Amino acid sequence: MLHLSLRQWEVFCAIAQSGSTVAAANAVGLSQSAVSAALQQLETGMGAQLFARTGKRLVLNDLGRSLWPEAQALLEQAQLLEQATRATAPAAPVQLRLAASTTIANHVLPPILAGFMQRYEQVRFDVVIGNTREVAQSVTDARVDLGFIEGASHWTELEVQPWRDDELVLIAAAGDTLVQHARQAPLSVQELRACRWLLREEGSGTREAVEFAVLSHLHEWPVVAVLGSSEAICTAVARGAGISCLSRVIAQPWVDRGELAILATELPAMQRPFSLLQRRGKKRSPVLQALVQACLDAA
Repeated sequence: MLHLSLRQWEVFCAIAQSGSTVAAANAVGLSQSAVSAALQQLETGMGAQLFARTGKRLVLNDLGRSLWPEAQALLEQAQLLEQATRATAPAAPVQLRLAASTTIANHVLPPILAGFMQRYEQVRFDVVIGNTREVAQSVTDARVDLGFIEGASHWTELEVQPWRDDELVLIAAAGDTLVQHARQAPLSVQELRACRWLLREEGSGTREAVEFAVLSHLHEWPVVAVLGSSEAICTAVARGAGISCLSRVIAQPWVDRGELAILATELPAMQRPFSLLQRRGKKRSPVLQALVQACLDAA
């Protein structure tokens, strides 16, 4: 006989994600006292605490962290069963949680989501933006349903689905003398070694791809700035701070406005993959599968 309910696990997951019973109550549509009671019943039924109390916040302890992915999977399976039993009923509102690395979140995903929401008006999105490492961790911790990353995946516990290729280009300020030199002849490795470089931070998919595509040929480069935003790099490069290597989808609008120029070099063409991440063994709901298909169609 079962002594624990789906509602209690729903409360558990809501508190794990928000860190408080107040925010969890808003998420699941209960009063704060009902949420606190559900958590107490769950911990009593488990015979152990699942959270550490730090001031007003509730933080998962080691047992809670180990149960969180399983609880998320349980709720997802319950949602699939519910959808199957009311397949002919009007579609209910659906909330999809996504995590995307910066380039994808700012430049690739928005038009896809906009088109998807026009087709499926009942769908709402909660999109978390971070670097590739942070996105993979969000998927691993079951905080999101699907992740979008740039570059290679090093997380064996996750399923990786190739999505599309992205071109990397070297950029400089439109008025930089390097641009004129590159128009006369592609820049050599020696010339690139002498440039001042601006790069993304460690953990960024762009940084990893650039190190693989460029540093493997240069072997050394003078890095004058590390910035946590590709847009910040474009702004600094456009003002003459140095050169960089970024995704064409980021650089092209700056090139079209005449603020940046793409440098021709002797380096081979540079590409990196965009990929979709999910927890291994996770079954996609019909709505999530439709979103994945929309992404593949857009590619």
